[in-house]
Amino acid sequence: MSVSLIQKYNVPGPRYTSYPTVPYWEEDLFSLDQWKNTFIKSFNESNATEGISLYIHLPFCESMCTFCGCNKRITKNHEVENPYILAVLKEWNLYCDLLSTKPIIKEIHLGGGTPTFFAPENLETLINGIFTRSIKAKEHEFSFEGHPNNTTRRHLQTLYDLGFRRVSFGVQDYSLKVQTAIHRIQPFHNVAKVTFWAREIGYKSIGHDLIFGLPFQTLDDVLDTIDKTKSLQPDRLAFYSYAHVPWIKGNGQRGYKGQDLPKDDEKRQLYEAGKNRLSQNNYHEIGMDHFALETDSMYKSYKNKELHRNFMGYTSSKTQLMIGLGVSSISDSWYSFAQNEKTIEDYYKRLENNELPVFRGHILTNEDLIIRKHILNLMCQFETSWKKDKDFFTELPEIINQLHEMENDGLVKITSQSIEVTEKGKPFVRNICMAFDLRLKRNLPQTELFSMTI
Repeated sequence: MSVSLIQKYNVPGPRYTSYPTVPYWEEDLFSLDQWKNTFIKSFNESNATEGISLYIHLPFCESMCTFCGCNKRITKNHEVENPYILAVLKEWNLYCDLLSTKPIIKEIHLGGGTPTFFAPENLETLINGIFTRSIKAKEHEFSFEGHPNNTTRRHLQTLYDLGFRRVSFGVQDYSLKVQTAIHRIQPFHNVAKVTFWAREIGYKSIGHDLIFGLPFQTLDDVLDTIDKTKSLQPDRLAFYSYAHVPWIKGNGQRGYKGQDLPKDDEKRQLYEAGKNRLSQNNYHEIGMDHFALETDSMYKSYKNKELHRNFMGYTSSKTQLMIGLGVSSISDSWYSFAQNEKTIEDYYKRLENNELPVFRGHILTNEDLIIRKHILNLMCQFETSWKKDKDFFTELPEIINQLHEMENDGLVKITSQSIEVTEKGKPFVRNICMAFDLRLKRNLPQTELFSMTI
């Protein structure tokens, strides 16, 4: 990849798990009543045909990983488990009280934090509690994030018995020097053990999360990690860029300095070499930073143009309504977004008052909905068409203008009514989406908001 292209396009930019991105939400125009109304509207439109998705945030970790930008609470006190599960179930019941019929649950994802911080019996209480007020869809996909150091066979078996068939394990990198810097000492043996257990139990999709651009990481480290990963044959992989955002409160990115991180062309070389090695091992690139074997459901969804992206990341199927339960979780009714309180104390307090613990959100405008569709298409299929939207796009000439520059650089192919991302352009898909981001264009950030795109 051209060094000049990296230097040109390596700018701060969103990862587009939503549009508008969170810093551009119009919080002053949002209210809890509006959120409830769009939640009910979306439920009535989609529950019977496609069901709904649940993301459940389980925030506790026993130690701080210094690469992590997620919302978490560090503690070794496992007495926090039961009160938190009761709170999440109360939140779920408050949502169910707004509905006239039982929700049909198509997707559940347990994220964190460390979901496997919780004892298997407590996770069982949580999932069984969810289904006292809902129905399991016939074609459901339940998944969770497992920490290789503390995921037990009982965790895997208990969740399998509850309908979970997909698990992802955070690997990051196998270099001891890198692991020490990010405070995540995790031997290959631990990852191999939980991967083999999951396969023996019957999980249909096992994923590993790898990161490039970590402190002190070298090209040999990345290739060694991928080779070790290949030996375990996970069905899908996330291979994504470390997002260095030390200005975000509580993310724990310390213990190393900015100069310890691979930069620009060096960092991109890690990705290109890793991507080539993955391709040699029959992993196909899907969406942004994701790879899968042809036998995995994510690959099949990508080929069938059914891949979807939301606050859970990439998913194999789309639901219009996604509810985020737990501290800091974000919900999506398609027409609006709503985020829960960010501290456990505030989250508990709102629930004690029998209130949904939402503290901010955004109501999408007609323009937002159109732009969102195009960014989703680019993120999930590397192409989009504005044939039906020309009348809505007053800024279309300006967008096309910016895309023409990218076309000259070989990143996209443009027709009179569509755009396709080239193979050369796939690493720059965030930049390409930024050309459509009208809110970002109209109000460029004056402070650090986003990680670098490359």
